Amino acid sequence: MSQLNVGNIAIRILLGIALVSLAAFGMIGAWGYLGVVLILTGAVALCPLYTLLGWRTTLR
Repeated sequence: MSQLNVGNIAIRILLGIALVSLAAFGMIGAWGYLGVVLILTGAVALCPLYTLLGWRTTLR
């Protein structure tokens, strides 16, 4: 099983939702749909980029 490496899950998910919402309403460009990545990585508490870089934002 993979080691969880993402802390502040609620903040990550809320930021993702905000970005996707802003993109959906045309307030920012299509790059806002990258918020989906934040939502998904927050939902599973695992970020593949953090794994590659050896980073962890959890206290465990």
